[in-house]
Amino acid sequence: MSDFSYLHTMLRVGNLERSIAFYTKLLGMKELRRADFPDGKFTLVFLGYGGEDTHTVLELTYNYGVEHYEQGTAFGHLALGVPDIYATCEKLRASGAKITREPGPMKFGTTVIAFIEDPDGYKIELIERRPA
Repeated sequence: MSDFSYLHTMLRVGNLERSIAFYTKLLGMKELRRADFPDGKFTLVFLGYGGEDTHTVLELTYNYGVEHYEQGTAFGHLALGVPDIYATCEKLRASGAKITREPGPMKFGTTVIAFIEDPDGYKIELIERRPA
């Protein structure tokens, strides 16, 4: 048994309200808490599908006055499971989400995936996980 637990993933964002709207309105996350640090010139917002005591969550960090970040080549993507990837992508597309890889089987496999981008260009993989 490990002494570790996975708490959150942090993304730096250029427009906090735009990013919150994307993750809450399009992807159904809930804003769990927000902390503003005026002396440090940054705000943290934690979002997720359940409380931090039982779920891994997403931390959005907004540094005052920074509107754009270079993402580099090390970060890959976040991944979310969805029951019907085709319907989900159509709903997201209709809401203005950018689909960067249409739904379909992954290369060399059978898992059905798609990719979207958040407002800051972070990739989000959608993985179809049909209920049993």
